[in-house]
Amino acid sequence: MLLSVLAFFLGIVGLQQWAMLPSIWSLLVIFLLALVGLYFKQKRIAFFLLGFVWAGAFSAYFLSHSLASELQGKELLIKGDVVGLPEYNDRRVRFDFKVTQAAVSLPDKLRLSWYYPQQKISAGQTWQFFVKLKAPNGTLNPGGFDYEKWLFAQHIGATGYIRKADQAKLLATQAFWQSISVVRQILLDLLAQQKISADSLALIKALTLGDRSSLSTLQWRVLAQSGTAHLMAISGLHIGLVAGMIYWLAFQCWLQVPPHRHYSAPQVAAIFSFLVALSYAALAGFSVPTQRALVMVSVFMLTILLRRHIKSLDVFAIAFLVVLLIDPVVVLSVGFYLSFLAVFCIIYVLSARLGRENRFLSSLKLHVVVGLGLLPVLLFFFQQASLISPVANFLAIPIVSFLVVPLALLAVALLPFVPDISGFLLQLVDLVLQYLWQVLVFLVDLPLASIVQAQPDLWQIVVAMLGVFLLLAPRGIPARYLGFILILPLIFVHKDKPEMGEASLTLLDVGQGLAVVVETAEHTLVFDTGARFSDSFDMGRNVVLPFLHYQRITHIDKLVISHADNDHIGGAKSLLAEMPTEEVLSSVPGLLADYKAVACYVGQSWQWDQVNFRMLSPPKQGLKGKNDNSCVLKIETAQGSFLLTGDIEKTAEAALIERSKDLSVKVLIAPHHGSKTSSSADFLAAVNPSVILIPAASPNRFGFPHAQVIDRYNQVGAEYFITGGSGALTVNFHEGEVEVESYRAKHRRYWNRWPGKENVIK
Repeated sequence: MLLSVLAFFLGIVGLQQWAMLPSIWSLLVIFLLALVGLYFKQKRIAFFLLGFVWAGAFSAYFLSHSLASELQGKELLIKGDVVGLPEYNDRRVRFDFKVTQAAVSLPDKLRLSWYYPQQKISAGQTWQFFVKLKAPNGTLNPGGFDYEKWLFAQHIGATGYIRKADQAKLLATQAFWQSISVVRQILLDLLAQQKISADSLALIKALTLGDRSSLSTLQWRVLAQSGTAHLMAISGLHIGLVAGMIYWLAFQCWLQVPPHRHYSAPQVAAIFSFLVALSYAALAGFSVPTQRALVMVSVFMLTILLRRHIKSLDVFAIAFLVVLLIDPVVVLSVGFYLSFLAVFCIIYVLSARLGRENRFLSSLKLHVVVGLGLLPVLLFFFQQASLISPVANFLAIPIVSFLVVPLALLAVALLPFVPDISGFLLQLVDLVLQYLWQVLVFLVDLPLASIVQAQPDLWQIVVAMLGVFLLLAPRGIPARYLGFILILPLIFVHKDKPEMGEASLTLLDVGQGLAVVVETAEHTLVFDTGARFSDSFDMGRNVVLPFLHYQRITHIDKLVISHADNDHIGGAKSLLAEMPTEEVLSSVPGLLADYKAVACYVGQSWQWDQVNFRMLSPPKQGLKGKNDNSCVLKIETAQGSFLLTGDIEKTAEAALIERSKDLSVKVLIAPHHGSKTSSSADFLAAVNPSVILIPAASPNRFGFPHAQVIDRYNQVGAEYFITGGSGALTVNFHEGEVEVESYRAKHRRYWNRWPGKENVIK
């Protein structure tokens, strides 16, 4: 059974590799082939094809209800319900909205933002809003987060924000018995009133209600680097534990009542255990780990009710299949792989083994097993894995599972009824979590607590997983320890680097901002770091750093911050905090004084690996205006050159022409994102670029790049690319010609926007 379910899973995964969905007629033909396979008893081939068809039909249905292009940016009046728990920060509330009424056809589910709301948004409310919507749109970079994929996996058809806030109307509020989301919201509001530390409150909300929006960036870092992130959400471990506790309690209680001829103690205990597991999963919003755990608990409890025996692997396979049938695009979620793989590893090492181990050693072994089993997947998705995970989990799992979770759940259950007792329990949980957190921070700060590697290729993951399963095989299996050799490809991941005398430039897609990474044979330069939007999100941490990890870059030789605008300097401090950096240059060194930044000015130069770097602006005495004082860097190789211009405008461009003897380059980063105050005709004539890269979001409120600027680019015969339409752009020289690779064009999947230049303002 498991092999057939795996074939179904591989069919679903296979569809996710397509840049375009197959037509409905193609899916029909494949479905008929699957039926033929079943007729001739080729079950695994048939299940593979059925998985492909099921995922294709599901995805096609969702995409057919996406936002029509003519509705983008238009003001629309809609009615609907708030679903799930809203996420608040200092300046906005963001929430999912199920549309129930609109004058035009809209996606069923939207993700809306309300900036500086005057009214409280809560789960279960019905509202009438004026909104502006846009199709799913995000940045796309090597090693980075695919926001468009995440929205697709969450079945969100469009994003937008509230307009005419004074005309927003709250139409109704559901009662607590009408929706589990309302219950979650009530409990969340009551928790927020408790007098416990903010860090512990964030963890308790995650453990009891599945709300992780309050976890800080520092908390996520500690959890990730200690390998304990799975503990701080409602996971299968917690649901299984609570179900087991209730089963034991109900079993013991039923033994104390007179014998009942219809129901035995195990059957009654199974019913209560299932109901509690269902309630706990509902509190978590039925996330992927809770779905898997709930299905496994349900199947197991059903076998007790029916007095049947079923193998652990069959229970696993049924849970696997049910989750895939409910939502095939769940395979796009990292949590799906981590959840099921962890359970499979545990079943693999516990099933069909002879002999009995010491419980202490057995518990320690399971932590090592899960840590080893998840290592290849963690490196693939995050380019990071924790080496202290077995130790951290060995300490944290008993404390969280047997102390924190039961007490926190009891406290939350009592909160509406006995607030004093609940408050006391929450303070006790707060104390335990604070001590546990100190231990985790100590472990994370140890040398080599975690490793960062370049993203392995798929074949390396497959080989490494085979090595893991060989190592975890029963004693007596020949050549078990050859598994270590199969894991080695994870360590020796190779990333192509430029040859001596060559340079590779990547203009990252950071929305409306600038971030450039230049690599030579043995050195790395980063020019600007994109914008900072909040304490938990900036382009330095969320785009530049993952790209550096993806490229197996472990340190920055030189960071250049062109000027003080947020869309250029915003991500600098996050990047500097995470990545060792030898030198920082900036036109505003005072803003980065903690990192010993020095001023950039005309005349600075250096050579790396036979590649020359020259600073062309600003002059030491400076120019008027912060944009014109941007650092301007020229990079010269034997085959061609680049010019990085920051946000200079016509004044600085004229000064450059007057001061520099040779401005000509093959590749120009468009000044000021293609603003009409930059890229003057004289400047473009002096630079005479073959290719122009434009760092601009698609769309953006500034109207960059402007149509007049595009006309000037066309007049000099330059080919131009826009990050908003193309994703990250990587440029190399080959035999004197410029080669530009669009990440969106090369790696696009069917849920992504088409690559193009649609953000040019006419």
